[in-house]
Amino acid sequence: MAKPSFVKFEVPQELQDKALESLELARDTGKIRKGTNEVTKAIERGIAQLVLVGEDVSPEEIVAHIPALSDEKKVPYIFIKKQEELGAACGLEVGCATAAVVDAGKAKALVEEIAQKFAALK
Repeated sequence: MAKPSFVKFEVPQELQDKALESLELARDTGKIRKGTNEVTKAIERGIAQLVLVGEDVSPEEIVAHIPALSDEKKVPYIFIKKQEELGAACGLEVGCATAAVVDAGKAKALVEEIAQKFAALK
């Protein structure tokens, strides 16, 4: 299947796993936002530290603005292959199009490491 138009770069599986792990840790010890509306607000307000975007979101227009907005606000973002994995990391039983780490909690070091690797990917 062809990549959606909003996917600007390939994210290694190892980095995806680390991003999901940091989201789970932040969910338990810090604060996260789930869903495109909440994530968009978090980015605009400058409180998002890391954004995770599902690659298999349909229709793709739902999340197409997230990478551009994240670039504008200088927020690192990672693409996750399946939105079901993203939903599970958020503690949901359904898929989740986008999620953001707002307060990393104990995942602070992991979020910083992912942000550095994100800069290298772009």
